Amino acid sequence: MPRVHTLTALAVALATTAATAAYASTGNENDATAIANARVSLSQAVQTAEQHVHGRASKAEYEHTREGWAYDVEVVNGQKVFDVKVDARDGSVLASTADRTDRDDQGDETD
Repeated sequence: MPRVHTLTALAVALATTAATAAYASTGNENDATAIANARVSLSQAVQTAEQHVHGRASKAEYEHTREGWAYDVEVVNGQKVFDVKVDARDGSVLASTADRTDRDDQGDETD
């Protein structure tokens, strides 16, 4: 390949990488891109949440929070339901709250 084509291809690759990184850093990253780049997998987040409240996961979502990307895992322990937020960067538990009523994130009465 001639040197000009090689340098052009390299310049395009670098520009694409820089644009992708800039786009992601602005918070415009979509769920699919974000979860593909997460350091902690969904299965690791579920395992962490289950161990945290000694229960079984019934639902998990990946969402953007004030702290960054996190997994929101609903865990059932007996008759109690807990919402556990797990950080997608390091796997730490950001929050764990007892869910008095089983409700979804849209705030309506049905799941």
